[in-house]
Amino acid sequence: VLLEESGGGLAQPGGSLRLSCVASGFIFGHYAMSWVRQAPGKEREWVAGLVSTGADTYYIDSVEGRFTISRDNALNTVYLQMNNLKPEDTARYYCGESVFPFPDFGLFRQLQGYGTWGQGTQVTVSS
Repeated sequence: VLLEESGGGLAQPGGSLRLSCVASGFIFGHYAMSWVRQAPGKEREWVAGLVSTGADTYYIDSVEGRFTISRDNALNTVYLQMNNLKPEDTARYYCGESVFPFPDFGLFRQLQGYGTWGQGTQVTVSS
């Protein structure tokens, strides 16, 4: 299993970035996926998740309405569109595939419920 994140960078407050995560080595369309983040000196934090079909999405309160998670199963890719970025969004962002077949909000948030993490992509929000 391999997950490769990209799309991070430096953005100004209020700006936007789009993260991508390309998956290989497993049947991508069968797995729920999530984005998590980790800021320096802080614990890893679950950010957003979506089920295998993409029909249901879940977010933490701090990004609800600003971030959108989506997927293209034909391209084995999951995305995170981040709008109205804030300095507190600064972190390294990772994608992961859930080990639960049909996770709900609670299961998405369990960080031990993921099989693999990518190397991450750095997002820095600063003026």
